Amino acid sequence: MAMDNGLLKKVRKIEIKTRSLSHQIFAGEYHSAFKGRGMAFSEVREYQFGDDVRNMDWNVTARLRSPYVKVFEEERELTVVLLVDVSSSGIFGTTSKTKRELLAEIAAVLSFSASANNDKVGALFFSSKVEKFIPPKKGRSHLLRIIRELLEFRPQNQGTDISEALRFLTNAIKRKCTAFLLSDLMDVNGECRPNYEEALKVAVNRHDISVINIYDPVERNLPDIGLVRIKDAETSEQVWVDTSSKAVRDHYAKWGREVFQQTRVLFNKYKVDSVSISTDDDYVKGLIALFKNR
Repeated sequence: MAMDNGLLKKVRKIEIKTRSLSHQIFAGEYHSAFKGRGMAFSEVREYQFGDDVRNMDWNVTARLRSPYVKVFEEERELTVVLLVDVSSSGIFGTTSKTKRELLAEIAAVLSFSASANNDKVGALFFSSKVEKFIPPKKGRSHLLRIIRELLEFRPQNQGTDISEALRFLTNAIKRKCTAFLLSDLMDVNGECRPNYEEALKVAVNRHDISVINIYDPVERNLPDIGLVRIKDAETSEQVWVDTSSKAVRDHYAKWGREVFQQTRVLFNKYKVDSVSISTDDDYVKGLIALFKNR
């Protein structure tokens, strides 16, 4: 598929910037954070004091009537899949970047970091449906295809359904992979609870999932700018909001805190590593923090 000059320049620009970041900053952090997580069964041996009981091979233990454990060795390569939220809420932005632009740049950094460690990289673009799936592969041309799609992909649907993306991942990738969910996580019910708990519960049992939550600062604290008309990019619903009212701003902030708290509780429950990065943040610090906390 040929690219026009404007898109080609965008792709080259983001490649130069993110490849440099990947080699200079993230390669070592990425390797230490994720390389030990893809383990393949190698052999069994007799249990020794201090062995993790979670690695017990109960079938062999019962057969030989002596405790045996499974021994694993690090796989030479991982499969990395980027779950990229392309819903309409991503076009929002009040700083130098929209959420979608920041998300694309972070995804590109992760892609080059994975590639630098000889890992396969795939991408899944989702809105309220799975819009596109690029199976994991290696190679520069493959990475550039992912970046091109990150920059230019136009979804057919506007809403957000994270469960759809997680279920597709579980069904499409059979071997354990390292998956990054990149989203503003605008998928909650009326009680501020995430709608995707059941799908996440299943996915984390098969894959190693990390979450990168992208948000705009205005989404956490509504500014006092008078009477404004706000449009929901995903539903097209429009309402007038009096931002000069402290009660309105306080209610908005309380809702945002509750959503953040409920999401945090969910990730802690299933031991999912996550980081929140604002469109006016230095995402380098955020990603390094994510890697080091693993």
